[in-house]
Amino acid sequence: NRIMFDATELSVVSGQSEGYLATVTLPKDDYRTRHIAKTLNLQNGDCVRAGCVRDRDPSEFDSLGGLMTDEAFVEWLPEGKIKKASPTRNREPPGSLKVLIPNPPKTSLWEDRYGAETDDTPRVSLLLALPRPLQLQRLLPMVAQLGVENLILTNARKVPKDYFGSHLFRKPSVLRGLLVEGLSQSGDVRLPRVTVSKRLKIFLEDELDELFPRSQYERIIAHPQRKDETGRMTRMSDIKVNATDGSPRRILLAVGPEGGWEEPYELDMFQKLGFKRITLGTRVLRTDVAVVSLLALANEACSS
Repeated sequence: NRIMFDATELSVVSGQSEGYLATVTLPKDDYRTRHIAKTLNLQNGDCVRAGCVRDRDPSEFDSLGGLMTDEAFVEWLPEGKIKKASPTRNREPPGSLKVLIPNPPKTSLWEDRYGAETDDTPRVSLLLALPRPLQLQRLLPMVAQLGVENLILTNARKVPKDYFGSHLFRKPSVLRGLLVEGLSQSGDVRLPRVTVSKRLKIFLEDELDELFPRSQYERIIAHPQRKDETGRMTRMSDIKVNATDGSPRRILLAVGPEGGWEEPYELDMFQKLGFKRITLGTRVLRTDVAVVSLLALANEACSS
């Protein structure tokens, strides 16, 4: 795990004195403070893995996005009647928590540590027909854990329009928090780029080629195999992921609603745009099961 912060939470130490690049002070009731106390039971001076979320399109002021260290120091700041600077017997926080980020080389930016492209750099983008809001809430941390470069949430014929009225879209910070939760679990700091498109056809016609050129992305659409379809259907392992311009191999994976994409209209629309159809078999899977399975296979296909 890695304790994650936003760049706005970091206080840069002037002159990088005392061996620290920046500090973060978390309130007593912050979920990260409680995790460090109740689960990790860290004492003053103990180390914790920490990182600063890196957006795919960082602003000019986000110079610390992607910062990561395995040796951040913990300092408890007791409050009220509690005088001892350590978790209580019940592992409750004694007060607020200061996390001290050390100077380089103990701290580095992701690109400086691993380079622009590594074996675990997300090279899969997910075009997902919007699932039920509660299901999407469960799914977002999983998507971030497995690693995706882009996440496109879109409409489909079988997607009720009121799904787009979910609180996840009214409060983008909630959606972002779920993705950060997944990053924290995986130890990564790179946030997927999220796009919400309420009109699938317009997105495919106007934005697909610009965002996902065929020279760089293998386009794949997943759809259940019908029981009356004979012969062996294409599986993810059959797909050869090759980039014609010499760049690292990438996949754009389209996953439909639980009943699959509408036949034949939506399937034909995707296939005319160069999407290759694959299947996980005849079983109709829940969206979260299908997405996790397909992302694992797609990431393996990109790295093999």
